[in-house]
Amino acid sequence: MDFSSIPLDSIYPGMTASYSQTITDADIKSFAGLSGDHNPVHVNKEYAEASRFKKRIAHGLMSAGFFSAIFGTRLPGSGCVYVSQNLSFLRPVYIDDTVTATVTVTSVDISKRRVFFDTVCVANGKKVITGSAEIFIP
Repeated sequence: MDFSSIPLDSIYPGMTASYSQTITDADIKSFAGLSGDHNPVHVNKEYAEASRFKKRIAHGLMSAGFFSAIFGTRLPGSGCVYVSQNLSFLRPVYIDDTVTATVTVTSVDISKRRVFFDTVCVANGKKVITGSAEIFIP
């Protein structure tokens, strides 16, 4: 397993990293079990069909969790610590949608060892989540 990370002094505004995953029924069921969020709009077909979404939707935090995958494995990588994350959920994500999460460095505070990011998830060519994050590099 690779435990590498990008050194703080090599991180600069404009750097990006992405992660993509197709959402499956199994993913939604697993996330419901892990999070305890068994809202029927996620796990009950009949309920979801009668909702404004017309079919089951993925948990918003499942897609937002892809940011953590990027931070911990790509940019900056191993050892970083999530400090904060702001999120806006713009559209639903459905089973079989491929979600691409992208983070972009907006600024770096070398003295405080903090890196600031814009975060976005896209599915079907449309933004589904936007936000910002702060990461500490020990």
